Amino acid sequence: MSEQNKALVRRIIVEIVNQGDLELVNQLISLEYAYFEPTVGAMRGREGYRGIVSTYRNAFPDLKLTIDEQIAETDTVVTRWRGEGTHRGELMGVAPTGKRVSVQGVVISRIKNGQLVDDFGCYDVRACRCRALRCVFRCRAGAG
Repeated sequence: MSEQNKALVRRIIVEIVNQGDLELVNQLISLEYAYFEPTVGAMRGREGYRGIVSTYRNAFPDLKLTIDEQIAETDTVVTRWRGEGTHRGELMGVAPTGKRVSVQGVVISRIKNGQLVDDFGCYDVRACRCRALRCVFRCRAGAG
């Protein structure tokens, strides 16, 4: 079961997050879905999941998450990931900079009946945001 759960989380990352196939949300994400992460707070349900993915894909249209490591036990999958993308849309109050941003994080996912039910995420938002803000300040200073 653990290998199937890891495969499900991989599929969600590749097909929904990276490729933007939001039609898969109804199939792979539970109606009971809950997302917890310090920056955006709690999001619930399939619409909450769509909102999270859309927020980041709008800010980084070329967003790509790469799985560095996965560990699974029973219904829980821990995924260490890194993400990269070009900042082309507003995110967390930061206007688009056109700069490449990279970030690392970990998400603890719970699977129930073949669907994603919970995500508890943590990532280096400060480093991500500082990179974007540094780009903004450089551009404003003319060093572009």
